[in-house]
Amino acid sequence: MKQLLTEKPRVLKMMDAAEQGIASPTEVLVKIKAAGICGSDVHIYNGTSPVATYPRVMGHEIVGVIAETGKDVTKVKTGDHVIVEQILSCGECYPCKIGRPNICCNLKVRGVHTDGGYREYITADQSAMHILPKTLSFTDAVMIEPMSIAFQACSRAGVKKEDTVFVLGAGALGKSIIRALLLSGATIIVADVEDKRLEEAASLGVKHLINSKKEDLAARLQELTKWGPSVSIDAAGFAGSLPLLTDVTCNAGRIITMAFLSEPSQVQQLKITAKELDIRGSRLQNNKFEEVIAAYNAGNISLEGAVSHVVPFSDALKAFEMIDSGDPNIKKIVFSF
Repeated sequence: MKQLLTEKPRVLKMMDAAEQGIASPTEVLVKIKAAGICGSDVHIYNGTSPVATYPRVMGHEIVGVIAETGKDVTKVKTGDHVIVEQILSCGECYPCKIGRPNICCNLKVRGVHTDGGYREYITADQSAMHILPKTLSFTDAVMIEPMSIAFQACSRAGVKKEDTVFVLGAGALGKSIIRALLLSGATIIVADVEDKRLEEAASLGVKHLINSKKEDLAARLQELTKWGPSVSIDAAGFAGSLPLLTDVTCNAGRIITMAFLSEPSQVQQLKITAKELDIRGSRLQNNKFEEVIAAYNAGNISLEGAVSHVVPFSDALKAFEMIDSGDPNIKKIVFSF
């Protein structure tokens, strides 16, 4: 089979690899049909990921068809369309035992710590399989994984209808968070420095938009909320975003951080203590795939329109050249197999 190997940062090689085989009675073999390029894959490619190891077959947004099953598999059958969970946890550590395997002390993520989906076949335990409706295209199904990240952030924030939620950043992550927030009925405010991104947020249904390059962000938030947002979600992830959010979030508010920045953020503890702010990390997802699929099946969320470019896997190297070009029209690239 063919696989795309990241030998080291910025060195990609399309190569032949041994065919995958089922190693245990509960494993399945998945013929991959689509795999997305995530921002974290770009960081691994560029050598800026603080957690990845090399050489590595990247790809954790993995959609395919069950090609073969082990003798004890009961969850799926040959021919099922599936999305493959990205998390591998130990089940023994404290987070695992309290039901939070997404932050397992021995966590491994497909495509980051172990080989992922930029190859023609992958094997995994049946527990990692989530059945997809066959009416959903493989390309659009890739967006379930990013949506699961957004569902996790909203869950960590404890968003309720009564909340006013400020989303900092309207890029790919921000738009996924917006789609998830729309299910809550909460009031949503979105800020970005690009008008085009704000227009895309408006097309999703957001009414309160701030171009923080042109407007005084703090003043505009005060005008819209009086006391500040009760929840702030950082979908921009720059060194100054956390201190900014501690400034603008209301007393007793919740702040969700999602970035993997290695550089320190200078935050005044006074703001956190005086306001009794809850600052919560949100990583990957915890049992959110099924929630996203259920929301799609119920017609409550759309997964269409997020993918801007579909590239044949045989041209995978060109996809990363596209990313290097910095073309603003590139939103989401998906490999088709």
